[in-house]
Amino acid sequence: MDFILDLPVIGLLLQFIGYLVAVTIQNSALIVTVATPIGIGALCGFLNERSGVVNIGIEGMMISSAFAAWWVAALAAQVLPGAAGPLGITLPLLVGLLAALAVGVAVSAVHAWLSISVRADQIISGTIINIVGLGITGYLGLLRTFVEHGPITLSMLILVVVLQVLLYRSRWGLRTRAVGEHPRAAETVGIDVIALRYRNVLLGGLLAGLAGAWFTIEFGNSFQSGMTGGRGFIALAALIFGRWTPVGAFGAALLFGIADALGTGIRQTPPVGDLGVVLSAIPGQVFSALPYLVTIIVLAGVVGRSTPPAADGQPYERETKAA
Repeated sequence: MDFILDLPVIGLLLQFIGYLVAVTIQNSALIVTVATPIGIGALCGFLNERSGVVNIGIEGMMISSAFAAWWVAALAAQVLPGAAGPLGITLPLLVGLLAALAVGVAVSAVHAWLSISVRADQIISGTIINIVGLGITGYLGLLRTFVEHGPITLSMLILVVVLQVLLYRSRWGLRTRAVGEHPRAAETVGIDVIALRYRNVLLGGLLAGLAGAWFTIEFGNSFQSGMTGGRGFIALAALIFGRWTPVGAFGAALLFGIADALGTGIRQTPPVGDLGVVLSAIPGQVFSALPYLVTIIVLAGVVGRSTPPAADGQPYERETKAA
């Protein structure tokens, strides 16, 4: 076996695979943690796009919710007891989480109104949400706070299973898939397309709020402008790669989490031997950008092969009844 490792290309490849496996095992908990906002954000996109509404504004929803969670929790900590309960949950953190969920739903309500009622271009609506969310939170971010670990990450794992089961084993899932594929036919059998789209987009906002809250009340203890770091867009990539299913999107989120852990591992504890020599010659910025490079590669390979719901992105207008 040693002579194989001595071969330049095959040896380096086998060393890299061994290093990747070691990094993945050693950082398994961190990978799931890092995948949390991407996974929840992808679930937000799933609820929207399965019912026919494109949402590229997940990033803006997440950053707005992250700011709301941090700011409200900081204010609540000044007047509410901060004793930690199970999983490190405190009353101020709960208040901050509720604020994040409320903001996520509120911003989603705007997107729903523009996309469903006004029938505006859904891409433009999402772009506006991203610009406004990043701009306002960057302007308002001025304080500091605290945090512990856990419940939001656990909720992501539960949500993935629950939504996957509901999508294929519930009346809501059947109606959602019908509205996302053939809204006109769905309406003929009594499904209120407009109401269901509104409901799912607002539920998606709830999840975007949860993903945003992860940044400031579970993973970190402060708010910084642009701290979501493009994870809302990576969540969209995860949704596409996962073929618009919760489990598929979660698997893709883990892939991006592994890429992030690998980049961190190479920067902090590079492998020994020839592989370490080769990797040390690569600029560190490449490894910092690894999750984003994986996103580009995944999308380049999947776009065109992964088919979205047939009515995704298409505004729906009820047929007028004959007089």
